[in-house]
Amino acid sequence: MEYEDKKIRNFDKSGAREKEPGLSIVIPIYNEEEVLDMLFARLKKSLGDIPIDYEVLFVDDGSHDGSLGMLKKFYQLDRRFKTVSFSRNFGHQVAISAGLDFARGQAVVIMDGDLQDPPELIASMINKWQEGYRVVYAIRKKRREGLFKRVAYKIFYRLLRSAAKIDIPLDSGDFCLMDKSVVELINSLPERTRFIRGLRSWVGFKQIGLEYERDKRFAGKPKYTFSKLLILALDGVLSFSEDSLRSVLFVGFIVSVFSFFLALLVVSLRIFGLFEQITGWTTIVAIITFLGGVQLMVAGFIGEYITRIFEEVKRRPLYITDEKIGIGDKDK
Repeated sequence: MEYEDKKIRNFDKSGAREKEPGLSIVIPIYNEEEVLDMLFARLKKSLGDIPIDYEVLFVDDGSHDGSLGMLKKFYQLDRRFKTVSFSRNFGHQVAISAGLDFARGQAVVIMDGDLQDPPELIASMINKWQEGYRVVYAIRKKRREGLFKRVAYKIFYRLLRSAAKIDIPLDSGDFCLMDKSVVELINSLPERTRFIRGLRSWVGFKQIGLEYERDKRFAGKPKYTFSKLLILALDGVLSFSEDSLRSVLFVGFIVSVFSFFLALLVVSLRIFGLFEQITGWTTIVAIITFLGGVQLMVAGFIGEYITRIFEEVKRRPLYITDEKIGIGDKDK
């Protein structure tokens, strides 16, 4: 087993260092056996028209179907299709990070394995990269998905952009091309909670977007459940904005001011005898419950930040590899 914090060395059978490809395509895979044959065919077709040496690097994120076996078969058919497999499921963003660790190309494309990100767009990304752009990200002009998911994504991206200190492009996912210099910078960042599209914007450099229509998943069920999407959204907001903590402070201030004036009103009414007896058990319970909810919300926000601090200080490896197909051993 290998850990992620070692450098990569690649050798051919004669012992010489392998020639670095011009392009690496990183594709995280989790239980995608229904899609892989079509993905392989479309990649071969679209990349065959590009006059650049390439490698395709699949990252098997602990699949428990036949995905890994199919990826091994692809390597037998074409040695440019390589695979890193994890010892268990570590998550989509970690799988992308592993792919960036192992990628050797002068440019690196990140795309999903469900064919919602069309391989045919890679040629246009390369053209923009050759024009001098360090990052070329895909913008989802239209989604062929359910209404609820489309609305949720729109709300998330706009909330993230308004909260974040950096300019994270609207409706842009992980599908992108990055220059090797950008990939090396992202790989050097020490944080454990990875939000790749945010890190991509954070490093800066000359960037441009390309619009495309995001297709429906080719086959199988989505692997990003609502709860996983919610966690991803939370990671994005908390990683690139402190506004959530400031908003809690603002809410606490408003509640305190409201409580002070309410208490002042009640005391004044009692002093001037406008009410012989202050009644309102329901009101008191409602106020106490409201304040208790605010306190729990504040504790929850603080807890989320403490959780992330805890993850950072443990310094566990991001992932553990089980097998590497077509990839040289890492340095000891």
